[in-house]
Amino acid sequence: MSLKAQAVKNVTATWLGLLVHAVVGFLLSPFILHRLGDDAFSLWVLVFAATGYFGLLDLGIRSSIVRYTAKFLATNDRDQLSRCLSTSLGFYCAIAAVILLATAAGFFYLDVLFKVPGSVLSSARLLFLLAGTNVALTFPLSVFAGALEGAQKFSWLQLSQIGIVLVRALLIVAALLLGGGLVAVGAITVAMSLLSYLIFTAMALRTLPMRLSPRLVDAKVFRKMAAYGIFAFAILAAEKLRFQSDPMVIGAILGSSAIASFSIAARLVDYASYAVRSMSQIFTPMSSQFHAAGDLGRLQRTFVAGNRASALIIFPICIAFVVLGKSIIGAWVGSKYVSSYSVLILLIIPRTLYLAQSTSIRILLGMGRHRVLASVLLIEGVVNLLLSLFLTPRFGIVGAAWGTAIPLVCTSLFFLPQHLCRLLNIPLRDFLSRAYRLPLVLCALPTVLLSVLGHQFPAHTYAGLMVQIASAVITYGAGLFWIVFKTKPSSPHAWEAFVQLLEPK
Repeated sequence: MSLKAQAVKNVTATWLGLLVHAVVGFLLSPFILHRLGDDAFSLWVLVFAATGYFGLLDLGIRSSIVRYTAKFLATNDRDQLSRCLSTSLGFYCAIAAVILLATAAGFFYLDVLFKVPGSVLSSARLLFLLAGTNVALTFPLSVFAGALEGAQKFSWLQLSQIGIVLVRALLIVAALLLGGGLVAVGAITVAMSLLSYLIFTAMALRTLPMRLSPRLVDAKVFRKMAAYGIFAFAILAAEKLRFQSDPMVIGAILGSSAIASFSIAARLVDYASYAVRSMSQIFTPMSSQFHAAGDLGRLQRTFVAGNRASALIIFPICIAFVVLGKSIIGAWVGSKYVSSYSVLILLIIPRTLYLAQSTSIRILLGMGRHRVLASVLLIEGVVNLLLSLFLTPRFGIVGAAWGTAIPLVCTSLFFLPQHLCRLLNIPLRDFLSRAYRLPLVLCALPTVLLSVLGHQFPAHTYAGLMVQIASAVITYGAGLFWIVFKTKPSSPHAWEAFVQLLEPK
């Protein structure tokens, strides 16, 4: 299969997988919330956020697995591939043992770490045990998922995940309808997660030319992988602090029941970011290729065009949440939770500023110039945590949202654009104009339309919301279509056409 066909196949499968994840998550979350209640749902979010921090023990090895699998497959070096994967598997087995010990400790001291109501403490402990054990077992199995990514088998990963997601949703719905509770939902989630990793393992063992053995575990190989992965680990740690620490802060300070309202807003923001993240990932290998060839011109055009594409996606989504946020929350989970609208605003606006520069992050990774980025994101994560600890006792969940918003705005406005423009030798004003003027102009009329419709005809149901959103989408789409129709790409090459469509003269 040609590289172009493989790329199209992988991107299509990734978009399909993200679509299924987003739709299932959007429809399933309110069902779980109303069936479990605020206390149990908040515990669900808290436990999985807490056990998610075990992922930091990866130390960036997962990114090394992807890179070196691709390299050794390209050079047909089966011995080095086997050493790489055997070493990774041995390291992850040791990490799994550490996680199991930490899970056992957390099982007994969960009520000391967080304010868990006594009525649900036993369920919370069982859920923590299930979630922690799941993380421990999936660590060694994730070697094979990483190897499949390195082998460019994204379509295999995504299509198998789609089936797992759909089956898991059906089982959770059935369990809740039959009277199951928090532990039942947790058990289903963990079982399906393990099943997906077992499927990945079977795929990798069947298709990749590797040999696994304890004799192939190599300290020199591990040091090489760790040296590459250390900055990816720093970025992963920063992501945990920036976007996953708030539920734990809220649970520790306000009690677990307060997490539900915050989580509703945070999930909507996460859903909004899926499309941008999936689109921007194609720019990492592209920028890596241009950087290796010394093609500064194409790097500059990737920088402008990619960020414009990100803005074209995230700006209208942000506007919809800002204008129709209360109606969206009310129709989604009920009017009881409309108070989380203020949290939604505080989270979506800074995240939009950041997501509109998603290509900047990918270019830094592709060029191997992400050390400064890792340092800045870690600082932002620490400031986020400290601000949240200071503001949450005073302002509740809104204080936690401010703790996230303030440093994220600073990174998005004062670091990323200046850093990339200086690195790629582009005037800042020129970049801002070329990347964001068109998306802002296209959003003007839909913003006015949604504001008028939202004020005159407040929507309280999905049907009403769909009518209002559809009208804005048609208006936005018509403006975008006019720009595309007006622009006539003169080059037959896909990349040139893409750039001309995003940078009309």
